Amino acid sequence: MKYFSIYIPNPQTNPAHKPTAEFKERMDKFVGEAIARGEFLSGGGFLPLKSHGAVVRRTNGKHSVIDGPYAEAKEMLGGFAMLQYPTREAAIEGAKRFMDVAGDGECITYALMEQEECLDEKAAAA
Repeated sequence: MKYFSIYIPNPQTNPAHKPTAEFKERMDKFVGEAIARGEFLSGGGFLPLKSHGAVVRRTNGKHSVIDGPYAEAKEMLGGFAMLQYPTREAAIEGAKRFMDVAGDGECITYALMEQEECLDEKAAAA
């Protein structure tokens, strides 16, 4: 099953910073091993939202771009991954292994619907 995972670093114990050479080496090793196991499909870390991104909102048919202030730092995303695991439990263990490298924070992992589940009204109601 495919999973989409987002990582939210803990701003108190794992504040945003430019990655060190040691951290990059550890993360590259982790990703390489996950690719070799067939778990990692794609992913990456995010650049700062304020200087490299945007929040686009639509309310009552009207679009707006939010230039700040942004949500509290505790709600800012650190990165994402598209993953493949045989079970929910395996995905949870994968998130734990990732955070052992990435540091304190939260990994929120969603199972993706397969095409046939999108077409099945019963799956949507479950």
